[in-house]
Amino acid sequence: MGSFQQRKALGDEHEAYVSNRLTQRGWNVSQWGQGTLTGNVRRVLRSTDSSIRWMPDLIAARGDVLALIDCKSRMTSTTTNRHAVERAAVRAHLQLTAWTYLPVYYVFDNLDVLTPHDILTEGRTGPRSRAGSGSAYYLVGVGTGRSFDTVFGPLHHHAPLSSAA
Repeated sequence: MGSFQQRKALGDEHEAYVSNRLTQRGWNVSQWGQGTLTGNVRRVLRSTDSSIRWMPDLIAARGDVLALIDCKSRMTSTTTNRHAVERAAVRAHLQLTAWTYLPVYYVFDNLDVLTPHDILTEGRTGPRSRAGSGSAYYLVGVGTGRSFDTVFGPLHHHAPLSSAA
């Protein structure tokens, strides 16, 4: 994958897609995480070991239920049929879940949904990436995750489909 700006554009597109899908299921969705920070703050934050580097992208509410969602764009290999999640992100999200008592969900391009606990228990340690941060990843087979509808509910019949769908 190319530059940070190219990766960010793809990530933003996936976040909008996931947000739209959640809204169609009755969730109220807000952006969260690094995407809400200024460029300079993101730059400095990336140079730290702080767990807030891995803040999930979205926070969503339906009724009295809150969920944190980390959108994983282009993190599934079509060659090996495995999802990849950075090990440091899994560690940070396990800590975030313990601290906030809120679930964290990873949503991949195919709308598979996994939790940090799923990744930790089902994942295998993968090689360090040659792109991006060069960090180590957990690899989890496609099909291990739950379906989007199982986790976030079925599509509301009255919810309009947008062009981003």
